[in-house]
Amino acid sequence: MDSVIKMENQLKAVSDINRLKILACLKQGEVCVCDFVDVLQVSQPAVSQQLRKLKDAGIILERKKGTWKHYRLNEEQTTYIQAVLDELEPISYQHCGPGCSSEEGVD
Repeated sequence: MDSVIKMENQLKAVSDINRLKILACLKQGEVCVCDFVDVLQVSQPAVSQQLRKLKDAGIILERKKGTWKHYRLNEEQTTYIQAVLDELEPISYQHCGPGCSSEEGVD
């Protein structure tokens, strides 16, 4: 039964347009939370709420760098979430700047 609950939580997490856009951005690698503000055209607290749902579902991972949080796709996905990710076209975005640049890689 736990697997059914996990499936429900993960499918709910990917059933929102903003969360799908986040996942499409993450297909290109790690992204700072501030970069999602421009992509989604919503406030940083609203972005954080969306990211939390994906993180709680185990679809993405978080890394803190200074005052900023960076997110990346979890390398271990269920087959149904991987199928969703495979269907998403990557979304390009503008890096917000060197102060929180995620280009340095994962710690």
